Amino acid sequence: MSTPFPFTAVVGQDDLRLALLLNAVSPAVGGVLVRGEKGTAKSTAVRALSALMPEVDVVAGCRFSCAPAVPDPACPDGPHEVGAGVQRSARMVELPVGASEDRLVGALDIERALAEGVKAFEPGLLADAHRGILYVDEVNLLHDHLVDLLLDAAAMGASYVEREGVSVRHAARFLLVGTMNPEEGELRPQLLDRFGLTVEVAASREPDQRVEVVRRRLAYDDDPDGFAGRWADEETSVRARIVAARKLLPSVVLGDGPLRQIAATCAAFEVDGMRADIVMARTATTLAAWAGRTEVIAEDVRQAALLALPHRRRRNPFDAPGLDEDKLDETLEEFGGGDGSNGSGGSDDSGDSGDEDPDPDGPDGGGGQPPQEGPDGGNDDGSGESSGEVPAQGEPSESGQAPSPGAGEQAPVRAAEPFRTKVLSVPGLGEGAAGRRSRARTEHGRTTGARRPQGALTKLHLAATVQAAAPHQRARGRSGPGLVVRRDDLRQATREGREGNLVLFVVDASGSMAARQRMSAVKGAVLSLLLDAYQRRDKVGLVTFRGSTGEVALPPTSSVDAAAVRLESLPTGGRTPLAAGLLRAHDVLRVERLRDPARRALMVVVTDGRATGGPEPVNLAGRAARLFAADGVASVVVDCESGPVRLGLAGQLAGELGGTAVTLDELRADSIAGLVRDVQGNSRRAA
Repeated sequence: MSTPFPFTAVVGQDDLRLALLLNAVSPAVGGVLVRGEKGTAKSTAVRALSALMPEVDVVAGCRFSCAPAVPDPACPDGPHEVGAGVQRSARMVELPVGASEDRLVGALDIERALAEGVKAFEPGLLADAHRGILYVDEVNLLHDHLVDLLLDAAAMGASYVEREGVSVRHAARFLLVGTMNPEEGELRPQLLDRFGLTVEVAASREPDQRVEVVRRRLAYDDDPDGFAGRWADEETSVRARIVAARKLLPSVVLGDGPLRQIAATCAAFEVDGMRADIVMARTATTLAAWAGRTEVIAEDVRQAALLALPHRRRRNPFDAPGLDEDKLDETLEEFGGGDGSNGSGGSDDSGDSGDEDPDPDGPDGGGGQPPQEGPDGGNDDGSGESSGEVPAQGEPSESGQAPSPGAGEQAPVRAAEPFRTKVLSVPGLGEGAAGRRSRARTEHGRTTGARRPQGALTKLHLAATVQAAAPHQRARGRSGPGLVVRRDDLRQATREGREGNLVLFVVDASGSMAARQRMSAVKGAVLSLLLDAYQRRDKVGLVTFRGSTGEVALPPTSSVDAAAVRLESLPTGGRTPLAAGLLRAHDVLRVERLRDPARRALMVVVTDGRATGGPEPVNLAGRAARLFAADGVASVVVDCESGPVRLGLAGQLAGELGGTAVTLDELRADSIAGLVRDVQGNSRRAA
């Protein structure tokens, strides 16, 4: 096994290291979600933490890491006698993004269960991670049902596997750490709330600190063992501090003053539910233990709020996590206790009221900061990933006026208020990634039939299996009540659920759409469809056309937030090169079909149907549209034409595409036209 990079050698990233150490002291805090751009030592810090975890005593031969002093009475490998065990290092288990449900929770041998009546259970990653660390890199790309299973197990401290009347339960208590790059898509707010703490990380903009990062990394790559040896004393010191904090934790007192500050802070920031209050209380208590104190002070509450609340402040999917620190300080001061040891804090003093000096390794009395030399460069402004990443062309200035690279260009306008849209779905039956839009064959959903298993059996169709085995019982010499089942008798259940699609928006940004009120309504409609795509777990892309060309404003991505940012900064003006926009969209879909052939596409063209510029623009647009019809791409045209006189060009375009057209008013879910509209189109991948 390769030598991990030392945890104490990580430069900067103080909040990240603190959050990890707090969970190492008390996994009850609820885990850590690390958000940040690529190359910011997220994975390095998590893997380095495993070397600091104290060793654990386990029952010899137990696959579920039972503690010998208090073995789990429900352990599938039990029952175990209370007594001495063996000591080993705490494990760090990594959950791959492409893992199956059986790999996560474990699998039952259905054939033995039916034929022999025994619970032959193969443990999954949750069992491996018990009393250790479970690390999920790119947790935002994990399937939703796996995230649900993972977080349920983390919350309950146990994993349950139930298949066809056979039930297995085992303990699963672990330190949960997830990392993600927000540019690749967000977690749903419900899932964000299940992580105890969150940390935003970014690369330092301080040259000296960046130099130190490179210097240490090169030294480690040249001689991993020698580099780790130079940090061995610091590693030992932090490991001992974790053990000491664990022993001190039960003695820490959370007084009425700090508890009132916690409740007032959660109320002031309008956090939903009570999970935030509980997480803040546990975090503040752990911070006190980490600092070597037996009482929680106001600075502990403040630090706990900064770690536990930002991701719970998202009121809609396009909000970036964050916390107003001025408001936080005002709330803590207003509801601060007056009993000395639990004072309102807010000052730079330790607030320790006569206790021994705070740990010199921490920069403040709230303690908590791990030993580290050098300035803090781990988190600069905390503004999130969507800070101003907009197309260069037509970017508005501070005065609100956009530069004018072409004649007739107008400054971007704000989108109107979003609304709930109708469900636009791809016809037929797909086999793409799990989601919530179109019908598909999936691992989860309603059972629609049975087939012979291809590979390992995962979802048994009991009735079909019994029916296949029944005619052969006499020939197999059945003499008792049990059913004699062979491998050839087993049948896999086929299920139908929903898949996520690639929703490609093709938006007309030409002069014919440039009226400010009209473009505001158009952007509001697209933003509404983006919200719908977020909820249905789609990938999205954005192609725009104006002037003389079409351009890819956003390549297909799972980050709906990024699409909303690009949409907001979209300028308008110029001619209407409809054919160019459609051809650019056709290229995007062609490439995506090669990358992910199972994910079906839905193209949404937002236009009034006009085509200008170049020779025979209408004919060119018709020829481009027929390419999509030939490829079987499902499409819908959102007709933006307004006024008393309508030319019906968008409807004609929809006919050429082999799709359907809806007006802006019909797009609303509460319109009288109905609640669901299936996109018409010939999908060559439809069942």
